[in-house]
Amino acid sequence: MSIRTKVFKNMYQDSVSLMQISARISALPDIEQASVAMGTETNLAQLRDANLDDGVKAGPNDLVIAVRGGDAACDAALALAEEALTAKPQESGGDGIRPPPLVSLEMAAEQENASNLALISVPGDYAAAEATKALHLGMSVMLFSDNVSLEHERAIKTLARDKNLLVMGPDCGTAIINGMPLGFANVVRRGAIGVVAASGTGLQEVTSRIDQLGAGISQALGTGGHDLHEEIGGISMLYGLDALAQDPDTKVIVLISKPPAPAVAEKILARARAAGKPVVVNFLGARAGDMNVPGITPAHTLADAAGFAVALLSGAALPESVAVVGAPDAARLDEYSRTLPSIRRFVRGVFAGGTFCYESQLLLRERGFPASSNTPVASNMKLEDIWHSFGHTLVDMGDDDFTRGRPHPMIDPTLRNQRVLAELNDAQTAVVLFDLVLGYGASMDPATELLALIEQARLQAAGRDLPVLISHVCGTQADPQVRSRQVDILREARVLVAGCNAQAALWACHVAQAQAQK
Repeated sequence: MSIRTKVFKNMYQDSVSLMQISARISALPDIEQASVAMGTETNLAQLRDANLDDGVKAGPNDLVIAVRGGDAACDAALALAEEALTAKPQESGGDGIRPPPLVSLEMAAEQENASNLALISVPGDYAAAEATKALHLGMSVMLFSDNVSLEHERAIKTLARDKNLLVMGPDCGTAIINGMPLGFANVVRRGAIGVVAASGTGLQEVTSRIDQLGAGISQALGTGGHDLHEEIGGISMLYGLDALAQDPDTKVIVLISKPPAPAVAEKILARARAAGKPVVVNFLGARAGDMNVPGITPAHTLADAAGFAVALLSGAALPESVAVVGAPDAARLDEYSRTLPSIRRFVRGVFAGGTFCYESQLLLRERGFPASSNTPVASNMKLEDIWHSFGHTLVDMGDDDFTRGRPHPMIDPTLRNQRVLAELNDAQTAVVLFDLVLGYGASMDPATELLALIEQARLQAAGRDLPVLISHVCGTQADPQVRSRQVDILREARVLVAGCNAQAALWACHVAQAQAQK
């Protein structure tokens, strides 16, 4: 295998575009690994860690292509990446949409003086400075960039609060503003439910589920995963909550997060109680007693949060919690698992969505199945070797451990699919539990890509029964991938497709319990 690199001096493209190009060239035949990234110190270190460094010299304003594979394949990959990077934007065709100007924030604000939101996706070392510039120009900020220190995050959010502006992020991957999906968002109908979330895939699950239930979204605001830490104090969630409380188009509010710092949770719940509108709160893993606040509707799961919000909007009774409903597809679960040998005992979860991994761990643990993970919840075990499962194991393939030098699995599911195949081939696996996350920026046909590996596993099994496959597809009919199409492809491959992430986890528990009793 050869390693080839190419550097483009003083060329910038946002991280989502670079991940998409990385995914395209990674899929070429005879390419083992590929990365397209800015030449920051952090990214260069990640290239070295991924064995993609041939001594390349680049600065933070330079763009680096690095590939490993066969000689001819490397040449083809470099050529394809260069073509994608240097292609001229397509003409608007008279639709009034112009490509963004390659200028400073100040010049862009002057040219588009009605703009009041800046989406920033630059290397983390420079993100806080760009966000500060945007705030001084009177613009709220969606900060897609990660690797921003808590000190810098607090500084920019404090400045935003002083200027009565909103900062979504750092590491905010999803938002829907006035019906416009940003980042990894899904296509959902407009409506009267507003959402503020410290989790990107949590936001996607709740907004998509609300759409599936026939309601719609007024605004969906991300905060970044650190906003509810004690050091930050929930500045963005509190701002978003207040904004939705004052928004006449928002009738019900949903708040989503992992458990906040106690002092931050108390402040947010007090503000939610005073919102003057129904507020559903899903703090995943929070103690039930902490959520007993008058005027607040606590939700145990992401799906519950969506269902409760829709019920409150229509004035209907709250639906039964997903977390206490027995597997409605128990007959098929039993049919698929009846012939499993007793050695197949363990649940193996492979997730693109970090919050889906987190929620599934909680639900399995509640039912007596503690699991190892690279991102364990409280009282679960840290996986000693992230590349190999042990016992019940649930892995977040979108965590930094797996994405250094690689695109996120929602963009390029190759590494995730390989892990699914490994779990299918493990003689101790009873259930392979996985998610498919649809929407803008995500892989255009994730089910078909996975189907080929499932068929490969069936051929290798030579007549032996495979583990039970259970999936959850996060998305909507209006998404580019079309949710029903992805579901149909999975079902044709004998994958059980749950209605939500929590239900999928409960189905996995059902199989594990049956195997434990053999």
